[in-house]
Amino acid sequence: MTTLRHGDRSQAVRSMQKNLKSHGANLRVDGAYGDATENAVRAYQLKVGLVVDGVAGSKTQLSLAGGDCSKLLKNVDLVNAAKRLDVPLASVYAVNEVESVGKGFLDNGKPVILFERHVMYRQLKAPRHDADDPSELQRHADQLAATNPALVNPKPGGYAGGTVEHQRLSSARLIDDTAALESASWGAFQIMGFHWQRLGYASVHDFVAAVSTSESIQFDAFVRFIETDPALYKALKARKWTVFAKLYNGPDYKRNLYDIKLQRAFERHADCDCGQAVAA
Repeated sequence: MTTLRHGDRSQAVRSMQKNLKSHGANLRVDGAYGDATENAVRAYQLKVGLVVDGVAGSKTQLSLAGGDCSKLLKNVDLVNAAKRLDVPLASVYAVNEVESVGKGFLDNGKPVILFERHVMYRQLKAPRHDADDPSELQRHADQLAATNPALVNPKPGGYAGGTVEHQRLSSARLIDDTAALESASWGAFQIMGFHWQRLGYASVHDFVAAVSTSESIQFDAFVRFIETDPALYKALKARKWTVFAKLYNGPDYKRNLYDIKLQRAFERHADCDCGQAVAA
């Protein structure tokens, strides 16, 4: 589903405008995504509780078509997060827009994941109990890397994407259930499973069960991730986007312009209350 936004001109925009009119919008159907259409999209998003960004992505189009939106991120989630983090709502909108992969669930209802074979290797050789022998764990991890390099490997890679990532994870769980769940990133914000304890969950299984329920819970895990990283939290509060991007995205942040995208997203949302008063 193609994302529609301000400046677009197409038959898809015309169809969306017709859908908006059927939901009560006073809008001219001309196929041009101008100010009036953006305002109508924002009004519709606010009415149904979706994130109010004026962009007609897959979630807004799904809702307009009468689809099930129960698992989707809600605008009130962002409003509450801004209060919780004590930052402008525009800052929360910016990090949600730039740092999210867009959706937290696959079409089959399973959470979006990415299995990291190099993390699996690391988790397998990490002592978990006082009686663990580090040299034996290292030997075992190396042996598995030799026999199952697609699942256990000192080097990253082997990604398949989509539903196939769940197949990779299922195979890895047969090797070590806990290590496998810890070695995948989960949901729209790609939070690694091994962060479960830092984020306040009782186990990695509890973390996985939680983020498998809704995007709202995935977003809560993302907020916890920020709260429990003092440097990241400080950068967000000061709106030091270069520092935030470097800490969250790693050394590739410059190549992908994450800091610039964050700044531009903040500026775009700075003058919009995004339904803050209504949500409160």
